[in-house]
Amino acid sequence: MLKTLRNTATLLFVTSLTLAQQDFEKSLDSIQTLDDVTIFFKKNKTVKGKVIVFNEEKHKTRMAANILSMSVGSKKYFKDAPQKTYYKVIEKNEIPYYRVSYVVLDGNVLSNSEISGIQKTVIQKYNEGYTFIDLAKQYSMDSSKNQGGDTGWFTIGERPEYFEFVAQNDEMEVGFIFNFEDVENKLTYIVVKTHMEKLIKESKVLKITEPRR
Repeated sequence: MLKTLRNTATLLFVTSLTLAQQDFEKSLDSIQTLDDVTIFFKKNKTVKGKVIVFNEEKHKTRMAANILSMSVGSKKYFKDAPQKTYYKVIEKNEIPYYRVSYVVLDGNVLSNSEISGIQKTVIQKYNEGYTFIDLAKQYSMDSSKNQGGDTGWFTIGERPEYFEFVAQNDEMEVGFIFNFEDVENKLTYIVVKTHMEKLIKESKVLKITEPRR
């Protein structure tokens, strides 16, 4: 009799867990937009989760490739996570990205004549055939010099507007070099356009952990 009661209790426990999981998955199915995500978290304050962006150029893991291949509205979880964590695709887009390299000179450290002299030297050497990577490593005054001045892929709003201007201008070919001043911060930039505009796939994904029962 006792064994039967234990078996019944176990069955009820497993059944309740299964139903709870089904209810949780149904609640995920109701989320279709970013606004739905906000409403969901307001109603479920104990649930842990956030929206993250997967970018095909910036994220090269197997999991990222898997998620980027998923269609809008689809969801899945990865069994190797310590707690059952779902990923649901809310949006998929192709975003225009740009790329340049730069040398920055700091007017808080250098005099105007020193900056002018370095500007002329960098541009002259570049036009003579020196690689901009080497010039950035030698002359630039921020941490980007470790990457040869390369910004990596960026989209609108992530870099100074002067970077965006030349990067977006199709009349300015790869290799075009120009300079501008950030007067407010006393910085002078020498910039080379290294790539034309590229459409990069991105997925906005809701990452959400199923509550423990």
